[in-house]
Amino acid sequence: MLLWLKHYRREALAGDLGAGIIVAMMLVPQGMAYAIVAGLPPVSGLYASILPPIAYALFGSSMVQSVGPMAITSLMVASSLAPLAAPGSPLSVILAGQLALIAGAILFLSGLLRLGFVASLLSRPVMSGFTTGAALLITGGQLEALLGGPLTAVHLPSAIIGLGSLLVLWAAKAGLVRGLSALGLPARLAETLSRLAPVVVLIVSTVAVATLDLAAAGVAVVGEIPSGMPPIALLASAEHWRPLLLPGLLIAFMIFLSSQAAAQSLAHRRGERIVTNHELLGLGAANLASAVSGGFPVTGSISRSAVNYTAGANTPLASIISAALIVLALSVPTTWVSWLPLPALAATIILAVLGMIDFTTLKDAWQHDRSDAAALLATTAGVLLLGVEQGVILGVVLSLATVIWRASRPHIAVVGRIPGSDHFRNVERHHVETLSDVLLLRIDADLFFGNVEAVVDHLDGLLKARAADGLTTRHVVVVMSAISLIDTTGLYALTEINRSLQSEGIKLHLAEVKGPVMDRLQRSDLLGGQLGGQVFLSTADAFRALQGEASWSI
Repeated sequence: MLLWLKHYRREALAGDLGAGIIVAMMLVPQGMAYAIVAGLPPVSGLYASILPPIAYALFGSSMVQSVGPMAITSLMVASSLAPLAAPGSPLSVILAGQLALIAGAILFLSGLLRLGFVASLLSRPVMSGFTTGAALLITGGQLEALLGGPLTAVHLPSAIIGLGSLLVLWAAKAGLVRGLSALGLPARLAETLSRLAPVVVLIVSTVAVATLDLAAAGVAVVGEIPSGMPPIALLASAEHWRPLLLPGLLIAFMIFLSSQAAAQSLAHRRGERIVTNHELLGLGAANLASAVSGGFPVTGSISRSAVNYTAGANTPLASIISAALIVLALSVPTTWVSWLPLPALAATIILAVLGMIDFTTLKDAWQHDRSDAAALLATTAGVLLLGVEQGVILGVVLSLATVIWRASRPHIAVVGRIPGSDHFRNVERHHVETLSDVLLLRIDADLFFGNVEAVVDHLDGLLKARAADGLTTRHVVVVMSAISLIDTTGLYALTEINRSLQSEGIKLHLAEVKGPVMDRLQRSDLLGGQLGGQVFLSTADAFRALQGEASWSI
C-alpha cells in the first residue's frame, strides 16, 4: 500500500503531471457521457471521477490504471435501476450509490479473502461476446439522442450536430495519428493527441450551440451542472437492498474482470506485476468512495488507462492529479458545460463503445475452437435478447459449461514406442512399435467424477475394436504421466476396470504414476493386493517387461 509513494522519484513527476492533465480532459466529457448511459444526471459522472481514483491509488497494484466511469458498468447500472427508479431522478442517484456500495463491499471483502481466482470464471471469448453485446445495446440506446428523436421523427439541427460529430470523430480515429506523424510529431505524442479528438469536438459543438442559440431551436443540451465538491454522505434506501444485491454482485464481478483486463495489458507493457487481490482491494475502495460521494459503480477503463500510459504516466499520482483538476473544474462557474449538446455527447459514446466490438476474437475462436466461437455468439445474443444481467449470468454459465464439457471428454491415446528409443507416442500420429497382446493407453487428464465414464467407455470400445480385428489382449497398461489427481470416483472407476479386466483374463498395469497420486493409491485397496498387474516406473519399463510375453508388431 502506497509503496509507489514511498519510492517516488522526482523524474517521474513530469510524466505524471502531463498524463494527469490529458486524462482529466478526457474524464470530464466521458464522465458525463457515461452517467447519461447509466440513466443518471451528468454531474454524477464527474463526482465518480474524484474520490475513486484516489482510493484506488491507496490499495491497487497497477501504476497506470485510470479508474472511473466506464461504458459496460454504466449500462449495467441503467439496467439494474430501470425497474426501480426513473432515469435522472433523485432516487436513481441514491440507488446508484447503493449499487456502488454493494459492489465495493463485495470487491473489498473478496480481496481480504484472497478470492482473485474468480477472474477465471469468464473465458476470453465469452467476455468478448458480452462486451460486443453491451456495445451494441449502448449504441442502440444512444441513437435517439444522436438524431434528436426517434428514427421516424429526426430533429434536423440535432442530427446535423450528432452525425457531423460522429463523422469527424471517425475520421480522426482513422487518420489523425498518421496525419500528425506526417507533420513530424513523435508517434506517442500523435497517439495521445488523437485521443483528445472527442474533447475538441465537444468544445466546438458547445460553442456552436451557445453562439447560435441552438438550444432554443430544440437541440437538447446537458443543462445546469452544479458547481462545487460533491456532498460526502452515504445515502441508501432500506427497501431496495434486496433487489440490488444480485445486480451489485454481477456489477462487482464485471468491474473486476474489466479492470483486470486493462491492468494486466498495461503491466505486460511496463514489465510490472499485477497483484490480483490488491486489485480487488483497490477497486473495492474506489467503489466505496464513489458510494459516499454521489457517484456510481466505477472500474478501470481500458481506453483511458491506455491514454494515461501513452501520455507518460509513471505512478498513480497521475490519476490523483486528474481528480484534482476535476475538482478545480467544478469549483469554477460551470455555465459553459450547460450548453454541451447531447447529440455530440452521444456521438462520443457511440464511437467509444463501437471500439469494444471484437471481431478478432470471434475470427480466432472460429478458426481455433468452434465451441468457444459458439459461446461468444450465444453470450452476445443473450445480452441483446435477455438483458445485461442475464447476459453476465449466461456468460458465466457458458464458461463453466465449456470447461466441464471439455473436462468430461479427456484426450486418450493408444501409444507405441518410437523405433530405437524409449519414447512413446500416439499410434495415430507416429510410426511406432507395438505389442500385439498389449494395449498401452495414455490418459491426458486427471481422473475425476466428470470424466471417468468417458474413460471407461473409451477403454471398452478399444478392447471391442481389438477383438473385432482378431487381436487378443492380455495386458492393459495405463500411462499416467498426465494424471495429477484421482478423486474417489476415479479410484472406484479404476477398481472396477481392474475387476472387469481380471474377469476377462486381462491384467491391468499402471505406469509413470506421479508421487502425490501414488501416495493416495497406496492407501487404497487397489494397490493393496487387488491390482491384477504391476506398477511400472516408466512406460519403457512396462514395454520391456511385457515384451517377452507378447509378439512384436509394427
